[in-house]
Amino acid sequence: MDTAPETSSTYLIAGLGNPGREYRDSRHNIGFMLVNRLAERLDVTFSRLESKALVTKAKYQGRSIILAKPQTYMNLSGQAVGSLVKFYKIPLENLMVVYDDVDLPFGKIRIRPTGGSAGHKGVASIIDQLGTQDFPRLRFGIGRPPGSKGASSYVLRDFSGDDADFLPHILDSGAGAVITFITEDLTTAMNRFNSKINGEVE
Repeated sequence: MDTAPETSSTYLIAGLGNPGREYRDSRHNIGFMLVNRLAERLDVTFSRLESKALVTKAKYQGRSIILAKPQTYMNLSGQAVGSLVKFYKIPLENLMVVYDDVDLPFGKIRIRPTGGSAGHKGVASIIDQLGTQDFPRLRFGIGRPPGSKGASSYVLRDFSGDDADFLPHILDSGAGAVITFITEDLTTAMNRFNSKINGEVE
């Protein structure tokens, strides 16, 4: 690994998902999609494996940014995130975890400074590894399945129909929220983006 930076201006953005082509476009992988969009915006590519995660690094407005996609599968995401936090000495207020949330309407963004896992096993793994739930997170609403369909199979299905059409706008909005978190602060990002749905202000 590279020598760890010693500056508090380093940020770690961890998007959660499952590795493998079969999961690439699934609802559960919206965290991966968001960090991919950020990588495009920052003109960097994922080309290395560190601490069980694909990572890439960027500089933006004087900040050092590490984008990470844990390759452990969702339920063990904490192994990668915890290791990266420790190695790069990331202050937890500079960590943002991005993941899907079936309890939010599709397209809704919810940024919070702390919170439990709400049943999300990837987040539960991170809380377990870090020993605290006090870290920022960005939840992307993917909605609940229609009728009586189970959520476990629903989250592993690809986006389709209107959801697929709206997805690029939602990812752009999410990328903007993360950039605001990095360049301004968490409160500003919350105030600016928590009221948005499908990329627009409600």
